[in-house]
Amino acid sequence: MTRGGHGIDELRGRTTLREILEVATGFEESARDFYVALIPRVSKRIRYLVEELAAEERKHCDLFGTLAQRPDIAEQVKAEIERTASDSKFSDCLHLPDLGEQPDDQAVLQYAMGREHAAMLHYGELARTAPAGPIRDLFRYLASEETRHKLELEKLYYETIHRGGGV
Repeated sequence: MTRGGHGIDELRGRTTLREILEVATGFEESARDFYVALIPRVSKRIRYLVEELAAEERKHCDLFGTLAQRPDIAEQVKAEIERTASDSKFSDCLHLPDLGEQPDDQAVLQYAMGREHAAMLHYGELARTAPAGPIRDLFRYLASEETRHKLELEKLYYETIHRGGGV
């Protein structure tokens, strides 16, 4: 069945940049709130890391907020693009785990690595598919940031968990 030249399957595979930005903003906000709430509950060994993660997520929220206020993107956010393959995995990260009252370092690091990995993939795909302009530039920047965060977390995880080193 088609309506207006678009099959249902085709419509399911498309979204607007506005919708993508809304989901991404929610993703960053949920991470920020999660990490802020986690700060007093984590061990002192990784508290600094959780504080840094909360600050990074806050910075990403601010970037999306600033972009949303720019009049020069009003038309661009209406553009439709293909949903990325990473879209559902990215959206799944909006559901936060219950790490308990005193989460262990390994669980916190594993969660953070998984979240950074999903964001890295998603923002990278969006940077490749979004039309040229400020939104694509933002996705490129975020993909780079998330890649850097993931690598830092992997290094810390290896040092902390596999080598038994202190954080």
